[in-house]
Amino acid sequence: MNPSTFFPVVKYGKIAYMKLAAKILVAVIANIVGLLAAGYFVTGFNLNITYQDLLILAAILTALNLVLKPILKLFLGPIIILTLGIGLILINIVILYILDIFSKNLTIETIPALIYSSLIIGFINFIFHLATKD
Repeated sequence: MNPSTFFPVVKYGKIAYMKLAAKILVAVIANIVGLLAAGYFVTGFNLNITYQDLLILAAILTALNLVLKPILKLFLGPIIILTLGIGLILINIVILYILDIFSKNLTIETIPALIYSSLIIGFINFIFHLATKD
């Protein structure tokens, strides 16, 4: 007998991992575009980086979005529901603030700069994810 009849997941496992890798790559690219757009349009959002540092910063932002965002959504779920989704902006602000704390190459000087840059990065991520939706 063919072992793939017992384990059909193995047959499609490589495709699933490739889709996941492609989604992560698109998320990193979206974060690169979002960080560059926020640096260009928002005063008080300063990026002092090379392209290699930008790639690392976008990868860290992607990792924070993949790991920390679901946890924050779980704990802040009632706030998200009561504010009809506006609480998601708060989650994006918190994640960007954490990135600002951990990165020496990113400086966000004011609260409005944090809010506007979070909105820009979130909007660009939303557009990129709409384009790659299954």
